[in-house]
Amino acid sequence: MTRHTDDGDAEEGNGTDGERDDGTEPPASPGVPEAGRDEQPSIFVPDDGEVPEAGSDDGLGAGPATGDGVADRAADRAATDGGVESATGGSDSTELDPDAYDPVDVFPGGDLDLREGADSCYKCTSCDTSCPVAEVDEEFPGPKFQGPEQWRLKRKDDHDIDESITSCSNCMRCDDACPSSVPLSQMHNEARGQFVEEQMEKLSREYIRNRILSNYRFFASIASKVPRLANAATKIPGAMKLGEKVLGIAGDREFPDFATETFREWWKARGGAQVQNPGKRVAYFHGCYSNYNTPEVGKAMVRVYEHFGYEVMVPPQKCSGTPMFANGMLKDARRHAETNVENLVEAIGEGADVIASCTSCSLSLRQEYPELFDIHGIEDVSEHTYEALEYLRINEDLEGELAGTELADEQAFAYHAPCHARNQGLSRQAVETFRDVDGVEMEDVGDSCSGISGTYGWKAEKYEKSMEIGAEMFEHMEDAEGDVGMTECPTCAMQMEHGTGYEVEHPLQLLEDAVGA
Repeated sequence: MTRHTDDGDAEEGNGTDGERDDGTEPPASPGVPEAGRDEQPSIFVPDDGEVPEAGSDDGLGAGPATGDGVADRAADRAATDGGVESATGGSDSTELDPDAYDPVDVFPGGDLDLREGADSCYKCTSCDTSCPVAEVDEEFPGPKFQGPEQWRLKRKDDHDIDESITSCSNCMRCDDACPSSVPLSQMHNEARGQFVEEQMEKLSREYIRNRILSNYRFFASIASKVPRLANAATKIPGAMKLGEKVLGIAGDREFPDFATETFREWWKARGGAQVQNPGKRVAYFHGCYSNYNTPEVGKAMVRVYEHFGYEVMVPPQKCSGTPMFANGMLKDARRHAETNVENLVEAIGEGADVIASCTSCSLSLRQEYPELFDIHGIEDVSEHTYEALEYLRINEDLEGELAGTELADEQAFAYHAPCHARNQGLSRQAVETFRDVDGVEMEDVGDSCSGISGTYGWKAEKYEKSMEIGAEMFEHMEDAEGDVGMTECPTCAMQMEHGTGYEVEHPLQLLEDAVGA
């Protein structure tokens, strides 16, 4: 849009120049511009840049720019502030005139328009300096480019999504770092989803590898049918190196063991809930890893909550979608989310809050679901979801319960707060919960990222960067008094064990010991 003005009557434009009849200067007063005195009304300029001539039928510039003519034309063609013709025909109109404006598609085909969030970014680079990938990968442009800058490019022209979006680990530390609350991770997830859907070759090794990593639940469900055989197969010499050569899965990683009895199998064998209490109900979202690999975490959760008088429900569920978000598999994530929301909403309707023992699962249900999907009941799930230790700290007197508690054997732990715990304000909860328990020494090993970020560190091309990111955590763990690690995130636990050789536990397991559940 271009403003077209004449300078003809500038002298009398504000009515303050000149003298009074008595010869004195008039007092200074602000001028009040009037259309037709200070300037001509604004008009639309066609794409060829030609301004319509006065007296033509095009635009508001027609006819003389004085007197009642302007008012008559303004009545005929309503305009918004600044003289721009309203696309809706004025404030009282609700019907759009497609010919009156040019639509702007931001990420065409997507469900989201985050222009407002992009415009809130004032380029302070707080997100970039907090990004663990940008710190070790010189080719990665950082969260600011991946989020607001990509959105601005899409608004300006139909740019492809930059391939570097696949190097974002989805640690989401940028969300926590941004002083303007720009929805960075939401932008990254949407951009990554579009890149995978529209630009990634579906028969490429990278796509197939990422699809396998994203759908860990599917393959774990098969392996859990024959866990001993699956565990033996992953330990065959050269098996992981073969996986790296064929699929690009990091060959230096140790594949986690599958439990001989899944959590859900244990739950069914024990007869379900042992406490019936309609007034205190929780629905346990155990996630994939606590079901197939570390059921001892799920068992500890159930025993601790029953110790405090809760009736535990274990509704049908699928993956939270966290690895799918990180790999741009948004269609897969939505399918899982639809099942999860349906069953969790039913549990909420029966008086339950949703409890997750994995901080990535709780963050997914709380933040990523309502950000990315429009599913009936999704806001209810978000509002009723808590991390397991967080919920007890809110609703129970844990300090009083643990007062005077003493473990039979003294234990020292090196605690790492996952990035996804920090995003929920939970970075100090384990340290604060156990600091007064006799026989427990809990040392925080710092605020650095573990580096694995779910599936990021399982990719062959990201493995070395993953270990470089985690180096600070490894160093602090080795300097800590304890030789047992502690964290709420299962993949962080993998990285901690991989980098130090330490055994790693979940805070719920320590709480189970402390309260004698």
